[in-house]
Amino acid sequence: MGICHCKNKGRNSRRRELDGASHNAAEDRRDTALEQDWWKSVSPKDVEMLILDSLKAIRSLVENDQEPPQELFKLHNIADQDDGWIQIVDSMVRVVPVEDPLGPAVITLLLDDCPLPNKNAVLRLSSKFNLSSKNRVSRGMDNRKPRNICIALGVLAEKLSGPSSVAILTSATLDFLIGNLEDEIDPVVTLFSLIALEKFAQTSENKVTIKRRLAEAGDPLLRLEARPPSSDLIESQVKFCATWALDNLFLVEGRKFSYETVDVLNINAMLNTKDVSEYLKISPDGLEARCDAYSFESVRCTFPATEGVWFYEVLLLTPGVMQIGWALKHSKFLNHEGYGIGDDEYSVAYDGCRELVWFAARSQEVGGGRWKAGDIVGTLLDIPAKVLHFYLNGVQVFSSDLLFTVSANKYFAGASFMSFQQCRFNFGSDPFRFPPDTEFKSFNDYASLSPQERIVLPRHLEMEALRNMSIREDSCAICFDSQAETTLIPCGHSGFCQTCTAQLFECPMCRAKIDRFTVDPT
Repeated sequence: MGICHCKNKGRNSRRRELDGASHNAAEDRRDTALEQDWWKSVSPKDVEMLILDSLKAIRSLVENDQEPPQELFKLHNIADQDDGWIQIVDSMVRVVPVEDPLGPAVITLLLDDCPLPNKNAVLRLSSKFNLSSKNRVSRGMDNRKPRNICIALGVLAEKLSGPSSVAILTSATLDFLIGNLEDEIDPVVTLFSLIALEKFAQTSENKVTIKRRLAEAGDPLLRLEARPPSSDLIESQVKFCATWALDNLFLVEGRKFSYETVDVLNINAMLNTKDVSEYLKISPDGLEARCDAYSFESVRCTFPATEGVWFYEVLLLTPGVMQIGWALKHSKFLNHEGYGIGDDEYSVAYDGCRELVWFAARSQEVGGGRWKAGDIVGTLLDIPAKVLHFYLNGVQVFSSDLLFTVSANKYFAGASFMSFQQCRFNFGSDPFRFPPDTEFKSFNDYASLSPQERIVLPRHLEMEALRNMSIREDSCAICFDSQAETTLIPCGHSGFCQTCTAQLFECPMCRAKIDRFTVDPT
């Protein structure tokens, strides 16, 4: 379960927490005045402590029915005033540590939960940061502040889309972000500068401006993409993000798309680009996934395990919140609500950041220690014995029959990702690092993909292909791929396939609650 769920709960219950009980109108006005003045007595040091305490508290937020930490309410109250909002962002930039795996997600959560700032407050904040290409952080220097500035800029770019986003993408901000794409810059800062540029490019006017400035700078994205493969995991993320940006956002004339140059001949099972939530980034070979959205993104494998014993591994490029495991076809991806693999009765997942195993949206603690970047997660599914195992660097951390509490005949490898998380899957196309001491099957040995199924298209090409595709009259009204063969009960509406229907709670046509669905005999 992604930690993004707590912000919505905080908004719904904030008045209750701050006021404590119901008041009449006069008391409400008095309390509002007190709240507006309260932040003035808080020192910058107090704000820093609230942020660090929030970072500690959010790690323990694992259930949807938990109350958000009081620190979030206090910070939200301070941020109601422009000066307070600027103080909070400035404090976050200075104190959130680079080494904490939840640091970037917490910056995102706090900024997204705070009241929307006005353009003047954002420009004052930018001036306070004193951004320019002169403020570069070379390798080996302290990268905390510039990294956190890039994260904050990315959140604001998405939060203030449209004209406000254009206004805050000043020449100094562009100098700072594009200047961070050079070889001598600390790769952590380069990585989050890339992500911030991506967020700004969601506004079309910004996208044109950024493309022009990148060209003037000699196309630094091409240089980042051309870097040789590295064992440094941050450098690998930089290369991944540069390639994705060149494929999807900042196209360069004459450059081939990455799917046209990657070798996928020996890959028979990969992440399913037709069965993925909307914002997850998939590598051109279909084996690497990354989330830079502020939602909980999920994906499953192209090939299911049906009988026997199956195993796969995952290399963690980042150490944050991910839920890696197994899912049935009926498992639902509700990315904006923070639900992914392990958050319903049709999936089980291991989260080594919080040292939990998830099933049916409930968690239980596991041993093995907190995972870190570079670790290998392995998982074994024994269908005949009705048991599954999770391993961290070859050491078993959990064993259970949880997934077998529901009847099924197809089990898919799957994972969900919190913000700024990335990992690489091995379904057997490469030797396993820590194979279990038992006979097992690998997906790559038993699966197959057509030449077309091996292609991971950039999103704009995929959308173009969908627009040009002739659609059968009996196609599902949601995916336009499978045959529409279900009828929703009790409303009686139809026109959807079984796969899409299984992920619905309400009828898309009338919003009636779905009790069940029937499959048309034809």
